[in-house]
Amino acid sequence: MSLTDFRAGKAAIAFILVTAMLDIVAMGIVIPVLPTLIEQFTGSNARAGVINGVFVALWALMQFVASPIIGSLSDQYGRRPVILLSTAGLAADYVLMAVAPDLWWLALGRIVAGITSASFTTVYAYMADITEPEQRARGYGLIGAAFSAGFVAGPLLGGVLGEISPRAPFWTAAAMSGVAFLYGALILPESLPPEKRMAFSWRRANPLGAMRLLQSHHELLGLAGVNFLLYFAHHVFSAVFVLYAGYRYGWSPWQVGVLLAMVGVLDMLVQGVLVGPVVKRFGDRKTMVFGLFAGAVGIACMGLAPSGLLFALAMLPNALWGLAMPTIQSLMTQRVSESEQGQLQGANNSVASIAGVLSPLFFGTLYAVSIGPDARLPHPGAAFLIAALVLAFAGVIGWRVARRAHRETLAKAET
Repeated sequence: MSLTDFRAGKAAIAFILVTAMLDIVAMGIVIPVLPTLIEQFTGSNARAGVINGVFVALWALMQFVASPIIGSLSDQYGRRPVILLSTAGLAADYVLMAVAPDLWWLALGRIVAGITSASFTTVYAYMADITEPEQRARGYGLIGAAFSAGFVAGPLLGGVLGEISPRAPFWTAAAMSGVAFLYGALILPESLPPEKRMAFSWRRANPLGAMRLLQSHHELLGLAGVNFLLYFAHHVFSAVFVLYAGYRYGWSPWQVGVLLAMVGVLDMLVQGVLVGPVVKRFGDRKTMVFGLFAGAVGIACMGLAPSGLLFALAMLPNALWGLAMPTIQSLMTQRVSESEQGQLQGANNSVASIAGVLSPLFFGTLYAVSIGPDARLPHPGAAFLIAALVLAFAGVIGWRVARRAHRETLAKAET
């Protein structure tokens, strides 16, 4: 690689990371206030938990449908136009939610957000375009760090603005998405050259067709299962975190925003700083398995924490789940061709979206029946404890997949 190519690659990485971070800041701003706005419409904390779960599921359902389509479109037309269209759509959607007069309009806003934010698949495909296979875990770690940086600034800003008005964060999110669009339009280069593109096909672009790619290798399918369980467990945060923190510890939107910012800082450190050296020392597979089990321990501690301080401290081991996400992505991208990276990321996002549909409904309902005088479950943190078991199960599957892959590698070496 020439010095010019090296500099161009670094510049492209910087551009995609900044674009991703701006989008995530916009998304993070609304996290502390959306459940509160739902509660204002419903007048019930428990009912708000169920409806918030439904809203998250709606978002994920749209991701399931749109992700493989968007991924395949980016394989044909390039990554840049897809990313630009997404950021423009998100800006318009946040304006819609800012003026929403009732729950139905908020629901429409979540549907549109699910479609437009499905281009995150293209962000991952973009990174695969501009990095060598052995560097992809680090590259995906940097994307994770950019996302985390967005979640540091977003919830903090959303918590502060939420004290003024539950609508203010949506207007700010619209402005941030507009800035992301302008930044991308002026600076973001294309990453996929014409000779490496693949014609769009509805057979590959529909969700079931896209996921057939995951069956092309048994390890790919096993990693997809780990990915599903990881997302299923992690959606406990989007479904009940804000409501649980307010119910059990009496935290305000500003305090929840601060805690979410702390989560973002920890994720940023893990994915942006730790992933590279840990993978270099132990490899993708061992790093993935360790991250899954460490995350399970952290979520279990959160569910058992009797005080807000201990709940916050449990974020430390929980943050180590961030070691798993980029290593899963890296292992999967190494098993498909360059022209299939968009399709792979679309399939991955569809798997995550299935988890995103089922998990919020499950955890939202679980939360609703674990609080209040008529609670049918004995512990208000039951949702977190179940999520910990799911993540631990993902660790077991990941360990089995890694062991089988290691045996196959040894067998090939012997022959």
